[in-house]
Amino acid sequence: MHGNEFAKWARDFEDERGRRAALGDPDWGRGAALPPSVWAGIQRFQVGEDGDGVNLVAKADQEGDPDYARAVRLFVAEEQNHARMLARLLAAGGMPLLSGHWSDTVFVRLRRLMGLRLELLVLMIAEVVALRYYRALRDGAGDPLTSEVAGRVLADEERHVPFHCARLHASFAELPRAARRPVLAGWRLLLLAVTAVVATDHGRALRHLGVGRLRFVSDVMALSGPVVRSILTPRPDAWTGHGV
Repeated sequence: MHGNEFAKWARDFEDERGRRAALGDPDWGRGAALPPSVWAGIQRFQVGEDGDGVNLVAKADQEGDPDYARAVRLFVAEEQNHARMLARLLAAGGMPLLSGHWSDTVFVRLRRLMGLRLELLVLMIAEVVALRYYRALRDGAGDPLTSEVAGRVLADEERHVPFHCARLHASFAELPRAARRPVLAGWRLLLLAVTAVVATDHGRALRHLGVGRLRFVSDVMALSGPVVRSILTPRPDAWTGHGV
């Protein structure tokens, strides 16, 4: 994808920033009531959303495309806003923040070891898992404030995935054609392993939200199909994972 096309992505992020500012925050004063297992899951995801994005921004700058670098900064700002909203949601329920979680530490260390292509592939694992988690939280929490926050985060994640797919398509075009599918097959295997860990770790919460462990894993893997197709052959309709 060329720079002028990433300029469109940057404009989309800026438009969303304006829409978000006009909408304002949810009504935190409503409070929130959830079972302990669901609160524990939100605490862990809050840690995952909370980061300064310094390494990703630096790698984006090295690409020499100012439009892409601007879009990445706006993406990082949206992720930070997710962390802020989840922190406010936890506060509304009288729940503390976690100082860290081993899964986030592993992901961050893996991403920092790599160049942009592999960093984005690792990041995409978290993004695709998040699509299914936030949909489950939105639809199954049974708490109005939680459902509103989860819905807002989910809407952003549904834009983030095709954004990263666009950059990965440009990056994969630099690989030998014979290597592209094997690399993505390896990515799907890693996604499967990570999703199985998440399903185990969050099993009680997922059951409360109406999604069993196996269903969660199956749905995440189904979402990976459109991701792979978008990376290999981008089309306006390539990303069709929203309803899974």
